[in-house]
Amino acid sequence: MTEPNNPQNCANAIVRILENHGVTHVFGIPGAKIDSLFVALKHSKITLVLCRHEQNAAFMAAAFGRLTGKVGVCIATSGPGVTNLVTGLATATSEGDPVLAIGGEVSVAERLKKTHQSLDTTTLMKPATKYSAEIVSPLEVGELLGKAIREAESGRPGASFLSLPKDVGLAEFPGDADADWGKAVSYGPAAQSSIDLALATLAQSKSPIALLGMQSSTGAYRDAMVDFFKRSGIPYIATFQGAGAWLESASGSSYAGRVGLFRNQPADKLLDQADCVLTIGYDPIEYDPAIWNTDIKRAIIHVDAIACEQDNAFLPTVELVGDIAATLRALSTRVVTAAGAPFLSAAQAAFGQVQATIAEGSAMHQFPIQPLRLVHELQKVITPQTHVALDVGSNYIWMNRYCASDHARQVLVSNGQQTLGVSIPWAIALSLLHPGERILSSSGDGGFLFTATELETAVRVGAKFVHVIWNSQSYDMVAFQEDAHYGETAGVQLGDYDVVKFAQAFGCIGYDVKSAEDLPRMLELAFKADVPVLINVPVDYSKNHRLMQDVIQTYLN
Repeated sequence: MTEPNNPQNCANAIVRILENHGVTHVFGIPGAKIDSLFVALKHSKITLVLCRHEQNAAFMAAAFGRLTGKVGVCIATSGPGVTNLVTGLATATSEGDPVLAIGGEVSVAERLKKTHQSLDTTTLMKPATKYSAEIVSPLEVGELLGKAIREAESGRPGASFLSLPKDVGLAEFPGDADADWGKAVSYGPAAQSSIDLALATLAQSKSPIALLGMQSSTGAYRDAMVDFFKRSGIPYIATFQGAGAWLESASGSSYAGRVGLFRNQPADKLLDQADCVLTIGYDPIEYDPAIWNTDIKRAIIHVDAIACEQDNAFLPTVELVGDIAATLRALSTRVVTAAGAPFLSAAQAAFGQVQATIAEGSAMHQFPIQPLRLVHELQKVITPQTHVALDVGSNYIWMNRYCASDHARQVLVSNGQQTLGVSIPWAIALSLLHPGERILSSSGDGGFLFTATELETAVRVGAKFVHVIWNSQSYDMVAFQEDAHYGETAGVQLGDYDVVKFAQAFGCIGYDVKSAEDLPRMLELAFKADVPVLINVPVDYSKNHRLMQDVIQTYLN
C-alpha cells in the first residue's frame, strides 16, 4: 500500500519551515523511516543532494552552515543512518558550524522495543551536538524545530539533532508552518562596565596582542576588526581556524602569523612576550590555553558572543560578551595602549620570519616534492576569489602555517576534532555555494580515501574543483609524532593506488605529477576543466621534524 504525499503532514511542515528559514540545500540518504521527508523535499524549492555516506552529508551541511551563518541541513534514516552522522556532527560542533540534522526513527509506539533499527539516538547524539531531542507529537514539530535551529545558530554555533519517528512525519501538522520558527535574535555590544574595564586594561599594556579565533572568521566582523586594529595598532595573530584573513593591507596593523598544534612559531614567541592578550572569538579547542598561556597572571580580555569556558590557564580579567562586531566598534572609539616600539618591531619581525620560510619553497626543485614548494605553487593559484578546503594531515599543518588567505573563511579547516576526510565533501559544498568560482581542496593520500566515493556525487551535481593529493603512502602526521614520542613509527604505512584511473572511474580527470616543474602546468589545466580534477603529488616529508622544532615534549598531540 502506498502512502501518497500529504501536503498537510508534519514532513511537509518541516520542509516549509526550512524554506522559510532560507535553507536552499539539504544533504542526505533516504530510508524507510525518513522517506516522508524525502518525498516532501521532492515537492519543495529546496535542492536535495543525495550523498554516498551520511557522514559526508553532515560535512557538506557543516560547510553550508559555516559559510552562510544559517543551519546547513542533513537527513538520514534510522539506526546506522543516524549513527553515521555522529562524526560529522561532532566535527561541526567542535568547529562552530551551525547544522541541523534530522534522523528517522521507528514509530513512537515502538521506540522502546527491540525492533528493526530501533535505537536511542537522542542520547547517542548529546555529546556530539549542542541540542538533541525527539519529536514525539505533531504538536512539537514547530517548537522543537525552531529551538533546534536557534540552538545551532546562536552563541557559539554547532549541531542540533532531531529524531523524527515515522508516524509523526506522516501525521497531520496542527500548527502554522509559516510562523517565524527559528527566528534569529540580534545582540548588542558587551556591557559598558566591561568595556570600560577592558579599555583601562589595554591602556596600561606595553605589549598587547590579539589572538583571533574561529568565530572571528566571520565576514560580518571584518570591517569592525579592520577599524579596531587600525585605531589601536595592536598586533594580531590567529589560530588555524582563526580570522582566515590577513588584514594587514586594510588595517595598517601588524600581522604576525598563525599559532596552533605546536608552540614553536614566530607568532608563539610574540604571544609569549605579551602582557595582555585580547582573544576574539576564541575557543580553547582551537589551541589549548595550557600550551600557549604560560603566564596565567597576565591580563586576558575575552571578546565573544558567549562567556568563556574557564580553565586553570584561561581566567580572563574581563569578558566582553555580546555581538563581536558591536563590541569591537565600542572599543574602537576610545582604545589606546602603551605599546612600545620594541614589541611592535618584534611583531613585524615575526611575520618576516614566516615570509622568509615561505620564500624557501621557490628554490626547492627536488622530487618527490618538498612541502614548501607545493605550498609555493598552490599559493600562486589562490586568488582572492578562490575557496580552499583543507583535509587533516601533514598537508594541513604546512598549508595552515604558510598559505595566505585574503578574506574571512576563505580557507576551511577542521581544527577541533581534526577529522580526516572533510576536504572532498567541503569542496562539493563550496562548488554548490559558489558555482563558477575557483575551488581548491587538499588532502593526504590517506584522508582522501575516507570520503573519495563522493566524487560520484560531485560529478552528478555538476561540482567543479581541483583536489591535490599530498601522497606519502602513509599517515604521516601520525608518523612523525610517533617518531618524536617513541623513536619509531607503528601502524602508519599505506599502499599506493592509481589516482588517474580512480579519477577516471568516477568521470573525473586525474594527473600524476612527475617533477616539481609539472605543478604549474597541471594546476593551470586543472582549473580549466569542467569536472573535478585530482592531482597526485608525491611528497617528501623527510623534513617534517621541522614542524616540531623546539617543542616541549609534554605538548605533543
